[in-house]
Amino acid sequence: MARRISAETAEPAAPPPFPTREQILAFVAEATEPVGKREIAKAFGIKGAAKIDLKRILKEIEEDGAVDRGRGGLATAGRLPPVVLTDIRSRDRHGDFLAIPVEWTGTGKPPSIVLTQPRGPRKGNRPAAGIGDRALVRVERDAEGGYTGRVIKVIGKNKAEIIGVYRAGAQGGRIVPVEKRSQGREILIPPGEEGQARDGDLVSVSLERETRFGLPRGRVRERLGSLGSEKAVSLIALHLHNIPHVFSDATLAEADQAEPASLAGREDWRDRPLLTVDPPDAKDHDDAVMAEHDPDLANPGGFILTVAIADVAAYVRPGSSLDREALERGNSVYFPDRVVPMLPERISNDLCSLREGEDRPAIAVRMVITADGEKRRHTFHRVMMRSRAKLAYAQAQAAIDGQPDAATGPLLEPALRPLWTAYAALREARDRRGPLALDLPERKVLLSPEGAVDRVIVPERLDAHRLIEEFMIQANVAAAETLEAAKQALIYRVHDEPAQEKMQALGEVLASVGIKLPKEGALRPALFNRILGSVAGSEHATFINEVVLRSQAQAVYAAENLGHFGLNLRRYAHFTSPIRRYADLIVHRALITACRLGSDGLPAAVSLGELTQIGEQISAAERRAMAAERETIDRLIAHHLVDRIGATFAGQIAGVTRSGLFIKLDETGADGFVPISQLGADYFRHEEARHALVGERSGETFRLGDRVEVRLVEAAPVAGALRFELLSEGKTRAGSGKESGGRKSGGRPFKAAPSGRPPGIRNSGTRHRGSRR
Repeated sequence: MARRISAETAEPAAPPPFPTREQILAFVAEATEPVGKREIAKAFGIKGAAKIDLKRILKEIEEDGAVDRGRGGLATAGRLPPVVLTDIRSRDRHGDFLAIPVEWTGTGKPPSIVLTQPRGPRKGNRPAAGIGDRALVRVERDAEGGYTGRVIKVIGKNKAEIIGVYRAGAQGGRIVPVEKRSQGREILIPPGEEGQARDGDLVSVSLERETRFGLPRGRVRERLGSLGSEKAVSLIALHLHNIPHVFSDATLAEADQAEPASLAGREDWRDRPLLTVDPPDAKDHDDAVMAEHDPDLANPGGFILTVAIADVAAYVRPGSSLDREALERGNSVYFPDRVVPMLPERISNDLCSLREGEDRPAIAVRMVITADGEKRRHTFHRVMMRSRAKLAYAQAQAAIDGQPDAATGPLLEPALRPLWTAYAALREARDRRGPLALDLPERKVLLSPEGAVDRVIVPERLDAHRLIEEFMIQANVAAAETLEAAKQALIYRVHDEPAQEKMQALGEVLASVGIKLPKEGALRPALFNRILGSVAGSEHATFINEVVLRSQAQAVYAAENLGHFGLNLRRYAHFTSPIRRYADLIVHRALITACRLGSDGLPAAVSLGELTQIGEQISAAERRAMAAERETIDRLIAHHLVDRIGATFAGQIAGVTRSGLFIKLDETGADGFVPISQLGADYFRHEEARHALVGERSGETFRLGDRVEVRLVEAAPVAGALRFELLSEGKTRAGSGKESGGRKSGGRPFKAAPSGRPPGIRNSGTRHRGSRR
């Protein structure tokens, strides 16, 4: 009873003091998830009429922009909620994925989220996140005020994000997509949604909504750069394929601090007549060669070949910032208007480049060759060398052909002549080995000083090119053999034999031109070489070379050896270009370890699984580079042809689909599309086995490899797409009464697509070599 009376007579507790604005903001900032008025009132003990004052203060704070209101309540302005929908855009210098929020209401650019990898194996069949994915991420602030995150769920590919060129208008603007499949589908950018974009800028756009009628609407998310000149056309491919092209400050600092390698621990080869032979515009030189007669009487007429390769491993150490970024890039990327190097210029063009007359560290292989080109033995050495000369291919060839200049004259007998004599022996051995002998000349785009296409050429294939290529192949084989013998893990360059389904498709194509493909026996490059030899010089030669190429598997990097089918070699590893290929750097480190050439070799902790993962990563980077290089050339040529609408061109059918024909032009090698709706009034049936479109009524046939004449009717420089009108008649079956020849009216009339609008440009179907040896 006393206790009850005491409680009744006690003074009522004073209400807690009303929180200040700063206290409320601090509470919202410290909350692990968005909070509402109820949570704030409970935390500060606000009751009754005082809640009206709290509501007023919260409204003022929100109007001032100090907090953002989302579905879950209030959060500090400019901060991400605990769980956020993101797009995974790239990797950082450590190789971790970087994501950005799909929705961002703060000022400035949206923050990047570093995605941490979960420990242990993935559970179930849940797919791993990757670049281009849209994912739900749980985020946390790190000690430096940034964000880290963990993927909760992969939603799918980010189909709502588009890369395009911004075109300003009186009211907002429009986006012209850069991808061919999106051509003719512009995006409307309402006023206020253009961000920092200016007319002609390359931008990233998110689709806000699509309507049944009218253009889809979008919002500019990021300005990627200006496309004010054709010199910047490769910028499109860089961003479209997420190719890293700006080195981090840490990587540049490491490169700048690197000191030239010393002679310590190296053999002194500075008096040997090693020289470089490269394209005339080469900026880095990573291989030098020499040949001499073998004085050993047991090897009559034999040679000693030496291939010295820039010692990149001396500067790029495992785990360094240089190493991490080189792995992320995988390889250098070569565009007509720029080079995106794997390593900073301080390393690639200076310390590692085998410059004429300058001391440079190298890893060299010395190979003893018999008179008939067979290798007897080889050894690897870590050396200091000094290039005797920097020669261009044509310059070296001219000296051998009897036109030496001031640079090659003194080198002709002591250096160049032995190289060519040794190459003659290697060529005999190569012919006996019988590698795949495709004859597909590669075109080169030459630009004017302003960055526009000047002309497209097919560089002459010289013996000087073949000599260097064969020397490099021999050095690569020696590297693989040495590492296998030492049981040292490495990354091979592998090229598997063609798949059975591709061989079946090849047999059907060959049958259409009267060539029979043997159905039994082991696959060998010699089989394909007999086929190619049977059509050499005929009208089908280019066509058959193309289809044989398409039948081949793609060469990749792998930690397990599958051999190299195209070169007809049992073991092969890339060793000769560590300045521009990460695979070669791995092989260099492996050789340093296996041959005890120093302490900076491949770490013992590197497992086969890690090398397998590296092989997959750099193979993907190579495919990415090839696609970017190809698409950039397409865009440059489309720029080049945009003023030639209406011009006629000779070409060849390079692809046949149920949608139409892809045509490759003789003049530039450019590819364009002829929609099936433009082939005439007949109904054309796609016969996949024959790679042909055949008219139901007339029998008129357009087949892969046919020579045709076309008229250019549309060019889209941003997408690199061309559309043609076919001027040539197709071939007809006997007895149809239809004659072959040019179209009388100079081409069939332009017809609208079924929708009533002119058909847009389709994918140009550009073909490119799938295997870089």
